[in-house]
Amino acid sequence: MESYAPLLEKTHVPQPSLQKFAVTSIFSKLRSAPKSLDSDSEPGRDAISHCLHATSPAVVDQSVRELCRLVVDSKMDVARGLLELQSGLEGCDPKFVDVFVKGLGFLVRFGFRKNSGKWRFGSAETHPFVKVLSCRSEVHSELVQQVLQLMAHNKQLGMVEICEFLRPFLNYSIIRIPFLDSSSSMFARNLVSSMVALCCSFDVEAFPVFKLLTEGVKYVPFKISEDFTNFIYFVEHIVDAYIVVLRQLATKGQLSAEAQLCGLELLETALSLCSCHRHSSWVEPITELSKRLLFVQKDLGFQYVPNLSSAILSLFVILIQLELEHEQLSMLKLLHFLLEWKYGNEIVVDGSGTSCTLKEELLLIFPVISLLSSPSLSVKGAATDLLIMLQKLLVELFASPDNKLVKEVGFPPLSSCGSVVFRLLQHEWFQEKHSSSKILLSFVSGDKTDGKEISDTPSPWASQLREYSLCIVDRRKSSLPLSLSQNFFVSEMSILLSAVTGVLLMHRSLGSVAADSLAAIAIMDSKIGTQLLLAVLFYNNTFTKKDAISQNMLLKLLGILPALASHSGMIPLIVQTILPMLQKDVKPTLYATAIRLLCQTWEMNDRVFGSLQGVLHPKGFTEFQSERDICISIATSIQDVCRKNPDRGVDLILSVSACIESQDPFIQALGFQSLAHLCEADVIDFYTAWDVISKHVLDYSANSILAHSMCLLLKWGAMDAEAYPEASKDVLQILWGIITSASPDQEFKWAKARISALDALAQYEVSLIHQKVPDFKKIYPELLFSETNLNVLRAMEEHQVKIITYEHITRRRVGKEKKVARNKVEKLLDVFPQVIFSSGKRSNARELPGAALLCLSFTPKDVNTRVKSKGLSDVHTQYENALVELAESLQLSRNIFVALISLQSWKAFMRRWLRAGILCSDAKAPSVSLDKTNNVANDILKRVMCIAKEAIPRSAENVALAISALCAVLPPSVHTVKSTASKFLLSWLFEHVHEHQQWSAAISLGLISSCLHVTDHKQKFENINGLLEVLCNSKSTLVKGACGVGLGFSCQDLLTRVDVADKSDLVGDTFKVTEMDLLGKIVNTLSLIITQFTKSSSNMMESLSAYFPSSTYGVDTKFSAGLSRDNCDDLEEDIWGVAGVVLGLASSVGAMYRAGAHEAVLKLKSLLISWIPHVNSVVQYSVSCFEGSEKLLSVGSCLGLPYVVAFCQRVELEVNEVDPLINGYIELISELESVKRSGVFHQSLLMASCIGSGSLLACILSDGVHSIEVHNVKLLLELFRKCYSKPYPPLVHLGGMLGVVNAMGANAGILFEIHSPTISMHSGYEKKESSYITGPLLSSPVCEPHLTSLVQEIFLIAQNSDDHQLQQYSAWAVSILRNNLWSKELLNTDTGIKTDIAGTEAVSQSFADDSAVMRLSSWLMHLNLSGTGSTQHVGTIVTVLRCLLQAPRLPTLDWGAIIRRCMRYGAQVAELLQPDSDLKEGSLREECIKFSLAHASKFDPLLNFLDELSDLSRFRTLELNLQSCLFIHLSDLIKEFSGSRLEKLLDDVTIYLSSISSYQGYDTDQKSMLRSSCWKGLYQSLDVASLDSLEYISHIEKGMDVLFSLLPVYSDASTSLSLVNYTEEWSDAVRCLGKARQSWLMNFLQVTQEDLTQNGELSNEVLKKMRAKANLVRVGCFPSTELGKIKPHILNSKSHGAWGVLTEVVAALLHAEGSIRRQWVIDAVQTSCVSRYPSTALQFLGLLSGSCSKYMPILIVDQHTVISDLPVTLSSLLSETNWTSIAEPTASYLWTSTERIYNWAKHIAGSENSSSDIQAIDESENEMAGFLLHVLHQTCLSLKDYLPMEKQLELANMVLA
Repeated sequence: MESYAPLLEKTHVPQPSLQKFAVTSIFSKLRSAPKSLDSDSEPGRDAISHCLHATSPAVVDQSVRELCRLVVDSKMDVARGLLELQSGLEGCDPKFVDVFVKGLGFLVRFGFRKNSGKWRFGSAETHPFVKVLSCRSEVHSELVQQVLQLMAHNKQLGMVEICEFLRPFLNYSIIRIPFLDSSSSMFARNLVSSMVALCCSFDVEAFPVFKLLTEGVKYVPFKISEDFTNFIYFVEHIVDAYIVVLRQLATKGQLSAEAQLCGLELLETALSLCSCHRHSSWVEPITELSKRLLFVQKDLGFQYVPNLSSAILSLFVILIQLELEHEQLSMLKLLHFLLEWKYGNEIVVDGSGTSCTLKEELLLIFPVISLLSSPSLSVKGAATDLLIMLQKLLVELFASPDNKLVKEVGFPPLSSCGSVVFRLLQHEWFQEKHSSSKILLSFVSGDKTDGKEISDTPSPWASQLREYSLCIVDRRKSSLPLSLSQNFFVSEMSILLSAVTGVLLMHRSLGSVAADSLAAIAIMDSKIGTQLLLAVLFYNNTFTKKDAISQNMLLKLLGILPALASHSGMIPLIVQTILPMLQKDVKPTLYATAIRLLCQTWEMNDRVFGSLQGVLHPKGFTEFQSERDICISIATSIQDVCRKNPDRGVDLILSVSACIESQDPFIQALGFQSLAHLCEADVIDFYTAWDVISKHVLDYSANSILAHSMCLLLKWGAMDAEAYPEASKDVLQILWGIITSASPDQEFKWAKARISALDALAQYEVSLIHQKVPDFKKIYPELLFSETNLNVLRAMEEHQVKIITYEHITRRRVGKEKKVARNKVEKLLDVFPQVIFSSGKRSNARELPGAALLCLSFTPKDVNTRVKSKGLSDVHTQYENALVELAESLQLSRNIFVALISLQSWKAFMRRWLRAGILCSDAKAPSVSLDKTNNVANDILKRVMCIAKEAIPRSAENVALAISALCAVLPPSVHTVKSTASKFLLSWLFEHVHEHQQWSAAISLGLISSCLHVTDHKQKFENINGLLEVLCNSKSTLVKGACGVGLGFSCQDLLTRVDVADKSDLVGDTFKVTEMDLLGKIVNTLSLIITQFTKSSSNMMESLSAYFPSSTYGVDTKFSAGLSRDNCDDLEEDIWGVAGVVLGLASSVGAMYRAGAHEAVLKLKSLLISWIPHVNSVVQYSVSCFEGSEKLLSVGSCLGLPYVVAFCQRVELEVNEVDPLINGYIELISELESVKRSGVFHQSLLMASCIGSGSLLACILSDGVHSIEVHNVKLLLELFRKCYSKPYPPLVHLGGMLGVVNAMGANAGILFEIHSPTISMHSGYEKKESSYITGPLLSSPVCEPHLTSLVQEIFLIAQNSDDHQLQQYSAWAVSILRNNLWSKELLNTDTGIKTDIAGTEAVSQSFADDSAVMRLSSWLMHLNLSGTGSTQHVGTIVTVLRCLLQAPRLPTLDWGAIIRRCMRYGAQVAELLQPDSDLKEGSLREECIKFSLAHASKFDPLLNFLDELSDLSRFRTLELNLQSCLFIHLSDLIKEFSGSRLEKLLDDVTIYLSSISSYQGYDTDQKSMLRSSCWKGLYQSLDVASLDSLEYISHIEKGMDVLFSLLPVYSDASTSLSLVNYTEEWSDAVRCLGKARQSWLMNFLQVTQEDLTQNGELSNEVLKKMRAKANLVRVGCFPSTELGKIKPHILNSKSHGAWGVLTEVVAALLHAEGSIRRQWVIDAVQTSCVSRYPSTALQFLGLLSGSCSKYMPILIVDQHTVISDLPVTLSSLLSETNWTSIAEPTASYLWTSTERIYNWAKHIAGSENSSSDIQAIDESENEMAGFLLHVLHQTCLSLKDYLPMEKQLELANMVLA
């Protein structure tokens, strides 16, 4: 400083020239000074500062100049120079401000030139002009001049570069206005006006400046009135300058498209901001400026460009907001000018319409129509002129063909309010039903969680708008408060919605729906009634134009008029509109239409009734007698009045009377309906009125419409019918006459009348109908049985149910039941034990061992009076002695079938022993019944085993069978006894030297294996493997046969549980095998043995084995080693061994079916048939020669075939050969009887054929499905009689007797359950005469005499016969019949080996023969459905079943047979139904299931039927509708089943559901329908009271888990799943889940961190859980807080896949509190600031803000559109009162997100290095970077008023690509 001190002193001298010289010297020294003293040194800086802060003007002035020279000479950096001058400016005297600003301006210009126009600054605050402007207010005027100098002096560097340099400064100047005093506003005005004034001297260089200013005005604040004034000021000056420049260019011939687009950009900006911010002072100025700008463009020759479409949309939005007349007029003139510019003076309607597209200006029609109601003539005139042009466009649109919308590729453009509206119009007009875009209104307003109103084709927007509007109307009527969005909908959206709907009126398919929507809007918002009235008139006029004629739309539009009457002020206008159409000189059609319009107007507002009453005067029928249309219109209106308001109807009673007195049937019909409404309201007495009008009734028998209407009236006579007996009788006779009047040729025409008559008849008391209608009880059922019209049948069903209910209520409760006489067979069986074993003594027991086993009880009579322990010992002793005695007496004769019936007899014996032992067990023993059973059974087994060890061979065989019989009658859970017995018998089985032990043990082991507990895998497999080994290795044919029977028994329990599909973890490698493997080995081994027996390689047997390939199910090598043909030489002598193997193979049919080998079942049936002589003619590949080796198989086939046929019949595998089978058996037996042979084979075959044919007869008849000729039945019975009455060997006698008793249902030799229906021996309801039998023989009156004779004959042989063996067999046969028929009644125990079905017993019910239930039941029972029949009967059968389904009780009939017969008939006729039939295919079979479910608790056969159908193997074969039906009624099945059967049912459901996902037989929709049905069934099952056990609940929850895993995630083209099924399945799933245990459900739907993938994609399971949670919150099952738990997972995931969940969450949030929704908005914006996938959070933000904003009704959303709509939806939402509290934090977070996206976008473009924040965004989002940036920037711009100044500056200075 010392070096410059002398010179600095000289600056204080008084002479200015000396001062300047001193300053010059100082700066000269600075130039040449060494580095220690130069300008950058401290002395130098101090010297410069001293000079710049001097008080002398000369010093300051010269210092600034010298400093600038220093910078120019590169002795100082520009930045340093600016800093020194800025410092001096900030501390100087005000008078020096301009000097410093000039210096700063000079340096800025120098720096700009030095950097060739590329000079930029890091932020707006560092811009030199910004720093100048922000330091003090005195700089304003000079700063503007410096800006202008910068522009003028640097023009050669490019005006674009200058504008980019000035952008931060200009933005700062505008943005700072609301944050400082008024001077800031004045500076901004001065700056803009000066810049545009300078532009007037430019040519094309001016356009970058205009663009800069256009961008700048977007940041003008709009908070106070002055802000709007500033905006207008800016725009006005810009427009003026633009016009000047444009005219200059025109003069020079330099006009370009850029010049036009620049002006249009300014126009669009001004109009867009004007449309978004309402202010009363700026609409007219902006409109006038727009008109000036556009006028100049047109005047200079510019053409109309498509860019103006956005301006028109903005003008549309502004127009619907205008209220002041001068603004409206100005806007109309501008619009008129635009359309004239676009179309010229004429719009030609081109009929071809090839160039016609949907135009934006069409939206103007309704707002312009609204202005026609203005009182201003100027406004009306301008609106009229504009409408004339718009109407031509409408006609052109209607005349043009339907064009398709060309979809733009890429991301959608940024939205504005106008573009959102036009986008909706395009979406609807071009009907983009299958696009990804959806109508937001559909899920925001619908709230349809049940899926019932969803269709594959979404309903049009106009339809949804109508529903939403009427919903608001209903809420108002119910005095319910409207939500905020609904209030906005009513107050602000009506005109906008009407504008869109008005255009849709011209759509060829949507026009009608649009008219309905306009009517709904009129009812909702009465304020726009006048506008809608004018719109109706306008569109009516349009539809009368040559190219737009549409009579239907004319009527539709007139139909809107009544809706306008919702406001009383509209009444005069509407009446004035309608009255001209009621002049007498108008066309009749128009007059009739006017009457209907007036009536509908009255329905909306009663004030019109005076006018309406005058029109509906009775004289009208006279005046217009020749005009039928007018008369009908009057009559219809009268009917509507009576229906709507009966009190007003009374005022028109004379008019009603005139209708009834009319000679026109149709008008009289309307009169009857009118009177019916009055009678219904009880304002007119029916019988008084009927007395007056009855004489005027025309001939209703000739007119079905008149008959229908009269029935509607007559139904109201029911109330006082008893008070008017004669009149009511006449009324009932009329109704009855109409019901019975249909003729075949007029059936369809009279259906409606008959239905109404039935409905009317149902109103009368049943007792009264019986009194007044002769033979009603007899004729009505006959009518029902003969009816074929389905609609009539439904009506008859309702009345029939009422009759059934009446008869049930009024039945005689005190009187005794009518005793049904017992038939003679029953009486004989009842006394049989007393006759054969007189007084119960055992004197004949040894002589008749078989009968004794079945009939005698060996319990001591005084056992109950003894000490318990002694009594038990005595019981055991008695039964032990009896066992020894009977075992010695009963000879099996090496006959396997005799062994089987012996085993059957031993079961009865062991059951009695066990029961007696339990009753006599120690009183001190535990009370648990199972423990007692186990102890007693263990004692019995020990005693029997001791007897067996000591017994002689003949006795030992029976004792072995007795052991297995004991195991068979024990509960499955008694493990130890069965295990001990198995081990004992296994030791016998391997005694190869003792044949008697082997073959009896083999049969017994098989029976035990079939009744083991489900967990006894090891024991079961040991038994089966033992049987397989002995079968292969034994040399005895009898042992082989016994092993075959044992394996057949074992197959009964294979594959019966769902858990057997898993590998069994058994000890030892030998037992690591599945049950499927066992079945395959059994079938293959038995097939191999049979092949060896026949000594031939049978192709038929190989074809059976093909279903179980040897590579998978091969015979174990250690077993097959013993296979040999050497031991099979003399098989005829040991034929029963061969029969046993065949019988075992036949017994495996059930396991084959459960394994899914249905073809193998049919193959086996064919094989058995082919092995029976004469019977084999049924199959094509039968053995032609009876003498072949295959004859050895005939004995076993005769016995096994009935079981296989019965099984096939039960599971509906086709059995069409019933009659040929019966005939074949008859021929075989006849031939065998006629041939005199004495060989063992001949006798065995005769015995087997008798037994088999009897069993076949019983199996067929017991199911009641097939009918058999009585002649054949009697012929068979007679053949049986010959067998036991002629001198044949004893076994033939036994065969004949067993044939008789088996035909009656004895099931001799069949020890496994085949679910034969209960045989009713005394129903008393059967027909007496018939040539066919359908049902058990014992219930057939036709066969009763013959059967009685046979039983008497066998009875007598048993009672007294010279042949002891014959006597023994006859007693045994009768005992078997008696035991099987009465086992439940006599023993009161479960007869089934395995069934766990809850036992039920049919309750005996008495019914009068003429009762409704009895008539219906009898008709069903005797209905012959054996043929294919006619489909017309199906509806009748369905109706009868429905009636009986609702009956409280049913008669005791064989309902199992009846239902099976109906099921079979339903399957037969399904193929014959026409595609257009009203009767759904499979409906009969479905009704059979429903009937069975309703009455299964009372009838065991029905329960057995359901048990069969619900078994997994059978269930898989059912039709889709039956599976669905069973799923839906799952709860009913759960009520009927119990114990392990219930568990199996639920497990089967789970298994089946898991399997159908991969099943190719059903398409996607069918699978969805099945799953939906199961959801419904599980929902009902959760209500079942029996499910208190958590064990059962867990099974249901397991099923829900499986179903949930199968839920579809999407419904689109890729899944081929229809929207209907998709929605319904999800709806049912949510409803069911909502009923589950909360603890389980919370845990099940929990989404953990482990569930989320690393790449940000949500798995389908997670998406489904999230959606389910959202749905459950929506329906109120979960609190809204549950959604918060999944919030971070949803918003931080990839948008792909999460879209569906986002929509569901938003739909759920719409039902939440406002505070929760606001928090979600903030959280979503916050998440977008940090998420790797910001697009997902922004999608959610767009969805939620759109759903809550007032624009919700017009939004079309998809994954990209919701984001592009954010500038509109979010700004609108935050401007609402309830949302302003979060506006600032939301805007702040949104800015942060915008800044992040901005940096990310620059990084992707390569203009900026990466950072950790940028790296946090996933690469998958890269393609959306630009799109997201523009959307967020525009959204922040719309929310700029909520941002601080600094952030607004940063926003404005962002450079967007």
